[in-house]
Amino acid sequence: MKWYDQEKGFGFLTSDDGGDVFVHKAALPSGVGELKTGQRVEFGVVESRKGSQALQVKLLDAPPSVTEARAVANRRPPEELHGLIEDMIRVLEAKIQPDLQRGRFPDRKTSRTVAEAVHLVARELEV
Repeated sequence: MKWYDQEKGFGFLTSDDGGDVFVHKAALPSGVGELKTGQRVEFGVVESRKGSQALQVKLLDAPPSVTEARAVANRRPPEELHGLIEDMIRVLEAKIQPDLQRGRFPDRKTSRTVAEAVHLVARELEV
């Protein structure tokens, strides 16, 4: 998204080849009233007498402010995150380290379960 004026109901996208593509609010998905600069979108293009025009715009990611606000609102309290980290450390020490010390990797099921827990904690810390 290059720029979008919500009041006027239009803006310009940058195509893959670097050209400008006009986008009207009618091409936006239902429920979407504006686009943010830098927001990634996918769209079809039709050539009109006025130039390239976007059709059927599809959002590839939510606007940064919406995503960030949602993540902050859903963030676990520090006390709960502390408990999750303690539990994760215990699981790593009991389920992962013994196999690694014996020179082998843990089985797939255990690895997958532990990886999910580690990713959950990482997502909580990223916000």
